[in-house]
Parts: sequence; structure tokens; C-alpha cells
Amino acid sequence: MSSEKKVLHLFEGFGIELEYMIVNKESLQVLPIADKLIYDEVGAYVSDVEFGKIAWSNELVQHVVELKTQEPANTLHDLAGQFQEHVQKINGMLGKYDAMLLPTGAHPFMDPFTETVLWQHEYSAVYEAYNNLFDCRGHGWSNLQSTHINLPFANDEEFARLHAAIRLVLPIIPALSASSPILDGKLTGLEDTRIEVYRHNQQKIPSIAGKVIPEPVTSREQYEADILQPIYADVAPYDPQGVLQDEFLNSRGAIARFSRNAIEIRLIDIQECPQADIAIAQAVISVVKALAAEKWCSIQSLNQIPTTWLADLLLQVIKTGQETVIENSDYLSCFGWSSETACTVKELWSQLLLEATDLDTSSIEILKQILTHGNLAKRIQNTLGGAPKEGAILQLYQYLAACLQNGYLFIPDAYAKNFTYL
Repeated sequence: MSSEKKVLHLFEGFGIELEYMIVNKESLQVLPIADKLIYDEVGAYVSDVEFGKIAWSNELVQHVVELKTQEPANTLHDLAGQFQEHVQKINGMLGKYDAMLLPTGAHPFMDPFTETVLWQHEYSAVYEAYNNLFDCRGHGWSNLQSTHINLPFANDEEFARLHAAIRLVLPIIPALSASSPILDGKLTGLEDTRIEVYRHNQQKIPSIAGKVIPEPVTSREQYEADILQPIYADVAPYDPQGVLQDEFLNSRGAIARFSRNAIEIRLIDIQECPQADIAIAQAVISVVKALAAEKWCSIQSLNQIPTTWLADLLLQVIKTGQETVIENSDYLSCFGWSSETACTVKELWSQLLLEATDLDTSSIEILKQILTHGNLAKRIQNTLGGAPKEGAILQLYQYLAACLQNGYLFIPDAYAKNFTYL
């Protein structure tokens, strides 16, 4: 979302951010040339390049570029095509470096301790402060790519509704979006390894990420008192210049951005093509919208679900995804689950998507594929088998890069017909 102050009411605008790695076409080695990409476009080493509705920007490390909506979009229905055009434009520009963009939530065999190069240009002081405090050479820092959703609020009452709704949806998001089952060339046993390493990357100051699931709050004043001020106090001894004492330091799975009157959802792994990212965003937003409108229960009931329980559910979902069983009837009733029996996260999402509004035809079909064949992590796991060789991983991720370039979903059966594992 733009940093310009714009006050929108609930669901009047949507900000989407997509992060991609830049890698060598053949070896998939990360290439720290995001600054060269930006320079080639505008002739300067700047942090943002604006193209009307879509912008490019840098991230912490020089091998990652972010595509984002320049201003809040009033609909998601045409965004996938716009992002796809920019993916292809960037890949065309990267050709002279023998490079391309790589999707998924984590590089399968990057060594972050030897390959990390921090952004060296605008705002580098902030990145250096992070690096001095935490050492950003790690999977939770330099090897993770995500999709962010920014949702607006206009006042405290809207903030309270939106925050309560997002908080309840966060633990089940990875069932749809997990795409990071491999690190260091090996299957990790988790579907969403990105979140697992992300939640540990600032353990030196535990209050920064908390339990990843944010605490229940009902106003900006309470949020600043209960969440932000403890973080600022804890980081102060390590940050004498106050460089990091800003709302962006908060690393929960959803963070309030009062500077732009929005809440940013951060628990979505990047997918293999923008259409899949937008489909998942539509699904998440549809459920958040229903919860915020008290479709199934009151906002007070949402806030009564304990943070610790939600955090435990998230940890289970990053391991077992859609097959995770939910037995907490209080939680299920918040989503209108009428049966007294437990259900899997897949069953819950299936019901929620049947009731979802504002899903376009393409997104409906993609979500059906995700529920039928599994999230991207599950499809990667099933394709590679239990102990894949490096050549098989390389070949599959090259194919995923082709999915990104061409804008199509990864279907294991189609892949198996065209490729022989190395």
C-alpha cells in the first residue's frame, strides 16, 4: 500500500505485495542483483519504481524484489494479470544476467550464511541495524518469500473488528498457502518451513514476534500499550539511535500499520503464479470479511479464543496442513461450523469457500485444485517423494519458475508426464 495517508473503510481497498527471489536460470544460485534490475529500469539505485497501478521495491536482501499495488486496489479481480505482466517484464530484463525470478516461500538449497548480501542503498541504515542486532544471515531472514495482504480500517471500531477477524483466520491460512517444504536440500517434515524459521528469527527479543498470533486488542491505544510499547522497551538497549523503534519492528503474523490505517497479514507463502496468490488472498479476505461482519458470532466471541490455543493450532497446521484436526468447538462455532464433531482444516476451508463471496471464476477453480491436490508444499512433497536427490529438486524448482513465467498452476500429474527425475 502507498505510504500516503488515505482513510478507507473496511474492505474498500486492498494492498497486495508479492516477493520473489532472483536466481541463476540453470543452477538456481541466488543472485544479489535487485539493485541492478531497478537501475536498469530507472537509471538510479532507488527503493521503489512506480508503474501506475503496480510498483517494484527492494527488500532486506539484494536477491529479492517485491511487486506491490501502488495504491489500494478497489478489487482483486484484475490484479493477477497485472502482476503477471510485471513478472514477465522483470524476467525479460533479467535475461542479460542469465537470471530469472523464483517462486515458493523458501529457496530449496540456498546457504544464507554464505550467500546473503544486504540491500546497500536507500534505507540501508535500517537493514544494518537489524543485521547488527540479529545477524540476518539465516533462513528466517534472507531465505523467505511471502505474500502480504493489507486491509484498511477508518477508526477504532473498524480496527477492532478487523483485528479480531484476522486473528482467528491466521492459524488456518498455511493450509492453503504453504509452499516451503524444503531447506538445505532436504524435506523438513513441515509444509510451511518459512513460518517455522520466521517465528524464531528474533528470539533474542521474544516480544517482537510474540506467539506470531497477535493478542486480542480493541483499540489503537490498547495495541500500542500492550504490543508496541513492550517491543520498543525491549529493543531500546540494543538500538540506542532508535532506528528500529517503529511499528514495522512488530513481527507478528498480522501487524497494525497505523501510519497507513491498515492491518498487514504476513503468514502467506508466495505461490507458483500470481493467479494462485490472488486466489488465496480472495479466500482469506472473504472469510475475514464475514467474521468482521459478525456473520457467525460476535466480535467479543472472536477475542475470547485464547492466543496460546491459536498459536498451537498454527504450529500444527504448518506441519500437517489441511489434514490438521480441529476439536475446539468454540473455535469452530466462530466460523459457523454447525456439527458438534471435530473437523479437519480442509473440511473447514471447504465449507467456508462454499459460502465465500467475491471469488472470481479463476480463483474458485484454483482453490478447488488446492483443496483437491493439496497446497503447493504438499504437491512438491508428493512429486519428489521421501528423500529426493538434488537434481530432482533442481529440476522441479526450474519447472516452478516456468509456472511463474507462464502464469499457470503446478499440477503434479502434468509435470510427471513431461519430466524424468534426475
